[in-house]
Amino acid sequence: MNITNPVLPPGYSAVPPGHVATIVTSLEMPARPPQRAARPFPPGFALEPLERTIAAYRELYRAVGTDWLWFSRLVMADEKLQAILDNAEVEFLVLRKDGRNVGILELDFSKPGECELAFFGLAAEAVGTGIGRTLMNEAIARAWARPIRRFWVHTCTLDHPAALDFYRRSGFVPYAFQVEVFADPRLTGILPRDCSRHVPLLG
Repeated sequence: MNITNPVLPPGYSAVPPGHVATIVTSLEMPARPPQRAARPFPPGFALEPLERTIAAYRELYRAVGTDWLWFSRLVMADEKLQAILDNAEVEFLVLRKDGRNVGILELDFSKPGECELAFFGLAAEAVGTGIGRTLMNEAIARAWARPIRRFWVHTCTLDHPAALDFYRRSGFVPYAFQVEVFADPRLTGILPRDCSRHVPLLG
């Protein structure tokens, strides 16, 4: 993440019509945390490697991210996305419940010595079930199984309201804030107009 953007002045800053603003918090885990007790996936859940195709990836991305206005990988050029999918230093895993896509875990080891928790989330039907903790334990174990010095992630105020606290309880420590402004993907046709009801639609 680029944290060298110009600093906003104190006070209110106007957001252009048709756009959304969110506060992004970057967090890092500079050392492997104490190992948690094993928490296996409940019956019916399975964590599996994702087929590395654009269609399979975007299907999962939409299943998990539509409610949270995830859109970056939907507008990314196919060639660029396929290059990421072909990168052996990135792990793509899908959490399935009874065969349905309900969770994503993407770990990026492309930069030596560190791992980015690039995408982590649950579909609506899995939120609040406790499976997120099991998935996070798996993420931490997989990240620190490699010789890294830093595990990091970013979240924003468009994510689930418990996301930031969840990451902190998992051992991540905030180190930077940014404000991101982008065209509302519900108005550009990338996402359905009726998704993400927790974010006002100002057309």
